[in-house]
Amino acid sequence: MRIKLLPGILLVAALSIGNLSHASKQETVTEKEAAHLAQQVKKETQHAWQSYKRYAWGQDALKPVSKTGHNWYAQSLLMTPVDALDTLLLMGLKKEADEARELIASKLSFDQDMDVQNFEITIRLLGGLLSAYQMTEDPRLLALATDLGQRLLPVFESPTGMPYTHVNLRTGKVRGKISNPAETGTLLLEFGMLSKLTGNPVYYDKAKRALVATYDLRSKLGLVGSAVDVEAGVWVNKNAHIGGGIDSYYEYLYKCWKLFGDQDCKTMWEKSIPGVNQYLGDEVRGELWYGHADMDKGTRNATQYGALDAFMPALLALGGDMDRAKRLQESNLKMWRLHGIEPEALNYQTMQVTSPEYALRPEIVESAYYLYHYTGDNKYRAMGKEFFLDFVKRCRSEAGFTALKDVRNTSREDSMESFVFAETFKYFYLLFAPKKTLNFDAVTFNTEAHPFKLNQKK
Repeated sequence: MRIKLLPGILLVAALSIGNLSHASKQETVTEKEAAHLAQQVKKETQHAWQSYKRYAWGQDALKPVSKTGHNWYAQSLLMTPVDALDTLLLMGLKKEADEARELIASKLSFDQDMDVQNFEITIRLLGGLLSAYQMTEDPRLLALATDLGQRLLPVFESPTGMPYTHVNLRTGKVRGKISNPAETGTLLLEFGMLSKLTGNPVYYDKAKRALVATYDLRSKLGLVGSAVDVEAGVWVNKNAHIGGGIDSYYEYLYKCWKLFGDQDCKTMWEKSIPGVNQYLGDEVRGELWYGHADMDKGTRNATQYGALDAFMPALLALGGDMDRAKRLQESNLKMWRLHGIEPEALNYQTMQVTSPEYALRPEIVESAYYLYHYTGDNKYRAMGKEFFLDFVKRCRSEAGFTALKDVRNTSREDSMESFVFAETFKYFYLLFAPKKTLNFDAVTFNTEAHPFKLNQKK
């Protein structure tokens, strides 16, 4: 079979003749091949970065189909440069990292009269600034992070301590009382690091109070729902799952223990994960999936799983449950192979796609990276190779990488979110690069894949 190759992927193709579609069937990747793949990931990152620089410099993100830039809000917050900086540093792309850092230091201002979403700003910008500061020791980045942290603090002034969803960066006015566990419980790594680096405990204390308040609303089964009123402290949607809107809440229960040695977080994790496994875990055809259930009754109400759920093998591996982690990653692979790239969601009972888009998400690669780290089994590198080749084949464009509207026909979306730099390229690179590139055991990744390092004895 002859395959038309896009520019820039000839090297990878040469590595995988006769095995392009299902590289992981070879079940191994040699060290030499991994080194070539790491270089290829670096080249594709440069391609995406140069496209951003050419068509969207100074704006939040590139729209790769129309070759234009766009901003999330009225003014740019340099979402792509901040999210990309630590990845560029890890890859040794000094020129690109230097130009990103100088743009951020000279142009980024949070003194803007506009409402922003606390969750996304925290994981992308606060997380990105803090990790880049740790890697560069550039005090300008910590100053920006501190200024941002101060401007976000008003979100925590609800009766429950759980944050409102939006805040005006200049006035501190808040709005959005209906939130979800991900938005209320995925803040402690970033705010906690800000406390550790500045010596000001207020950030840690506010974010931890929000996490504990979310945990305290769990059902007797240990589950949380999909939507919560942060003023009244009551659930407005009791659908439990591990997908978007809940996912990183569970992630941070474990990670705030790993990063800070916080025993409360360890206890909350240990009291939560059994219910997740019992009531959301689902055996179908001898495969392990995670579905949806009523948080009070534990009864199954949907057999839906998707690209965001695919982070779970990484979290299970981090928490020491390798058996579940391995089995769930096999389900991830099956989901990917349905159409040669994963959909946003599918019904795992029928294996029919229910949300066909692909937003360049990283979670399935993240899980392959974690499993490779913990098992040393080369099949996870081979999986990553398959993911990478399919990713390049279907999403690479003349200007960067494009999200897909529909994985079934690979129609394209005019979108390249900043997390393709922060997460997708980073996890691909770390999977193939030498282990010395980053000491996995010395860092904790936030949910945007920004690595935090803290010398903390548990």
